[in-house]
Amino acid sequence: MLETSSRLLELLSLLQARREWSGPELADRLEVGVRTVRRDMERLRRLGYPVSATRGVAGGYRLGAGAQLPPLLLDEEEAAAVAVGLRTAASGGIAGIEETAVRALGKLEQVLPKRLRRRVNALGQATVPYPVTGPRVDPEALAAIATACRDCERLRFAYRSHDSTSTRRLVEPHRLVHTRRRWYLVAYDIDRRDWRTFRVDRIDKPTADRRFVPREPPAEDIAAYVARAVSSTRDRYQARVVLKAPIEAVEGRVPKAVGTLEPIDDESCLLRTGSDWLGGLAVYVAEIGVDFEVVDPPEFVERVKLLAGRFSRATG
Repeated sequence: MLETSSRLLELLSLLQARREWSGPELADRLEVGVRTVRRDMERLRRLGYPVSATRGVAGGYRLGAGAQLPPLLLDEEEAAAVAVGLRTAASGGIAGIEETAVRALGKLEQVLPKRLRRRVNALGQATVPYPVTGPRVDPEALAAIATACRDCERLRFAYRSHDSTSTRRLVEPHRLVHTRRRWYLVAYDIDRRDWRTFRVDRIDKPTADRRFVPREPPAEDIAAYVARAVSSTRDRYQARVVLKAPIEAVEGRVPKAVGTLEPIDDESCLLRTGSDWLGGLAVYVAEIGVDFEVVDPPEFVERVKLLAGRFSRATG
């Protein structure tokens, strides 16, 4: 009986972790037979969990939405991570979520073990949130987009560009990227037949459409892809700089929001970055702390030469 109960808890945890599972997949994860999975599903239904099943090649099991929220199965580290995330949400960034996050945090802290509750409270007492000054994101829109990414469902929405022009979009969503100031959606635009990056605060009323087969993503590192896309539209100058050091030695000094790195060989790597201020960019690159060579643009090459002479004269 104890073994069955433990397996049911593990099965419930798997159903909460992914939208849909096939019977053979669950049987393999639980190390039981497919018949045992079917019997366990019936036990979950009798306990009040809304488990649905579909037949066929594309069929599987899914935990549906019930009249009440089923209990979540969290280990200690997951519970602490959720509590910290709720504290962060309570400080702002997503419109209208602060009060809801505080209520949810209060409920979670009531059931946390004493040791974990002290850890979470200590973090909250020692942390002062930085005021949020950027655009706020609608939590319902964010949830709808995240769900469409997970379930491979097309999205229809109105999109407002930087000049306030509104267009209708039909996309295949891939991933959400958060830069600590803004949320971005990376998606394949059906009408434009190309990958695009959308600011989530400019997306209005996202609505799920039919399912799609995922495409090959535009890059292996989606965060770096978004950083390049944002820089190309935000910054006047786009620069390429060869850093005379292996990528492992400098990657910790170049945040993805500032620039992206590509290996050239064992002794050098390529930095792609951008700025409206070439002088500031020159100083930043020099402060990475390794020798470098500016490839382009020509304006940046000339500014580095000018500053090099000026610094040389300043030191005698």
